Amino acid sequence: MSTIKDPLYQQTPLHINEENIETQIPAANTQAGGNVAINRLSIIIPAYNEEKTISLILDRINEVKLIRNIEKEVIIVNDCSTDNTETVIQNYISCNTNLTINYFKYIKHDVNQGKGAAIHTGIAQATGDYLLVQDADLEYDPGEYNTLLKPILLASADVVYGSRFMGGNPHRILFFWHSIGNRVLTFLSNMFSNLNLTDMETGYKLFRTAIIQRIYLHEKRFGFEPEVTQKISMVPGIKIYEVGISYYGRTFAEGKKIGWRDGFRAIYCILKFGLFNNKLIAESKKMAPVQQAAS
Repeated sequence: MSTIKDPLYQQTPLHINEENIETQIPAANTQAGGNVAINRLSIIIPAYNEEKTISLILDRINEVKLIRNIEKEVIIVNDCSTDNTETVIQNYISCNTNLTINYFKYIKHDVNQGKGAAIHTGIAQATGDYLLVQDADLEYDPGEYNTLLKPILLASADVVYGSRFMGGNPHRILFFWHSIGNRVLTFLSNMFSNLNLTDMETGYKLFRTAIIQRIYLHEKRFGFEPEVTQKISMVPGIKIYEVGISYYGRTFAEGKKIGWRDGFRAIYCILKFGLFNNKLIAESKKMAPVQQAAS
């Protein structure tokens, strides 16, 4: 395991030389026959006061066998937790010698900066061909990683969203107004991004690392979801897919952190990045079309 303390996550995004941008956003690696080859998947876990569930989610990730023997890189970003999250993580790694996780990185922020900031840190540290965000709270099932990977392996997708509102997978029945709020936010996001997503706010988003590491990301809290959605929609030629996933939601008594204020912030982010965004890539105002794998 490698431990990194307070990395300069502000260095994300990577700086792009606009004159050579075509070669800096490479085509996905391919195998014979044109299928996308993925050697490693980076799994970013932003954690804040998750001592009760962090070891359980690591167990579930460890149990997952990725299709085509894809390696797993787990990047845990502890956003200055005030409970025993750090101790639980360190004990888990030291006491489990038979992990199927190929690479482990543990990073700790010296001050609490927000979920979005933790994701920024993880993105900057990712070395996999693709990356996804895995919440530590057990609401999303790592057993569905292969479902998320299929559009990449079969259709050369650049981004895959896991939708809680499509498909026949299990969904815990919780709050009516939360579901209405999610649909309203997705509708507004689609208006400005010209996408037809069913679940913009989903926690399961899978990105081609070479693309997401070059996108300028600003929002440090829950505004990450609408910001990244607006910005990936602006990448010329990008291939975005959506698949149905299950959802095991938590109540506030069980530790859910997002609230109504975050909903208003999401609306603000949709308007800000949908109408006035002029900074997609560092030191650049445009991105060349994504190069697709040869078929």
